[in-house]
Amino acid sequence: MKNVLVIGSTGQIGSELTRELRKRYGNDNIVAGFIKGAEPTGELKETGPAAEADVTNPEMIANVVKKHKVDTIYNLAALLSVVAENKPRLAWKIGVDGLWNILEVARENGCAVFTPSSIGSFGPSTPRVQTPQDTVQRPGTIYGVSKVTTELLSDYYFKKYGVDTRSVRFPGLISYVTPPGGGTTDYAVDIYYAAVRGEEFVCPIKKGTLMDMMYMPDGLHAAISLMEADPSRLKHRNGFNIASMSFDPEKIYQTIKRYKPDFKMVYDVDPLKQGIADSWPDCLDDSAAREEWDWRPQFDLDSMTVDMLKNLEKKLK
Repeated sequence: MKNVLVIGSTGQIGSELTRELRKRYGNDNIVAGFIKGAEPTGELKETGPAAEADVTNPEMIANVVKKHKVDTIYNLAALLSVVAENKPRLAWKIGVDGLWNILEVARENGCAVFTPSSIGSFGPSTPRVQTPQDTVQRPGTIYGVSKVTTELLSDYYFKKYGVDTRSVRFPGLISYVTPPGGGTTDYAVDIYYAAVRGEEFVCPIKKGTLMDMMYMPDGLHAAISLMEADPSRLKHRNGFNIASMSFDPEKIYQTIKRYKPDFKMVYDVDPLKQGIADSWPDCLDDSAAREEWDWRPQFDLDSMTVDMLKNLEKKLK
C-alpha cells in the first residue's frame, strides 16, 4: 500500500482506520473519503487529504483514485444491521451496488480492495460453535444477504479480472473513540459508557446470548495486516473468520463489576436486535486467518475492559 482511499472515513470503523493508516503510512498518503453531509472534522480533517467519495457515483470515485494515485481502497460504506433492516433497499444500494462501482474502478485503475464482511453473513442454519471458515451461509437479514453478496462478488472480481480483493468477517467491534452506529452488538459498547457515567444499563440482548466480539485495535490490525499479507499464502481471500472473544451480556457485566462494583444492569430485550443476534454464531473458528496471514488478537475481555474504562473515564470527564 502506498496511496490509500478510505471510503466511509467518518464512520465508526473508518475514522479509526484512517488515523491508524496515517500513523503507519504517512498523513499525505491516506485520503479520507466522505459523503456529503458527513465531512471530516478535527484531526481527520487537519492531518491529511480528504475527498468526497460516494460509492453510488462511480465517476466520482474514479476521479479521486486518479487524482490521488490511489492503489488501495478500503471500502467501508454500508448500513449496519439494525439500520439496514429498516432500510433494505438503501442497504443494497450502498452495500452491493456501491461495491460493484468500487470494483469496476479498481479493475480499471489497478487498485486492491478491502470490503469487510461480518458475522452477520451467517444464518440460523450455520453451525453456531466454532463456525468453520467454509460453511453454510443463509442469513435472514438484508444486512447478512448483502454481506454474503460482497464476499462472492469480490471473489468473482479476483478470479475473473485479477482484482486484488480481500476481506475479514468482523465480529462486533468495541471502541471508546467513536460512538455506536446501529449494530446488533452495540450493547457491548453502550454498557461501558453507562458504567463510567454511573448509570444503570438497560440491556437489549437477553442473558445467555453469545456473540463474537473484538476490541477495535485488533480489528484495525486485522484489516491492515490482511492487506499487507503475502498474496501467495492466501488460499481464501474474501470473508476470513477472525475471532478474539465471545461472551453474553452477563459475562461482560460481571467483568465490568470487578472494576465498578456498584454498576447495575437490567434487561429489556429488543425483539429486532434479539432476533438478529439469535441467527448469528456463538463463536468462530479463525484457524484459516491464523495459518494464511498470521492473524493473532492482542486483547481478551479483561484487558479490553481495563482499557475501555480507563479511556472512557478520560473522555467523559
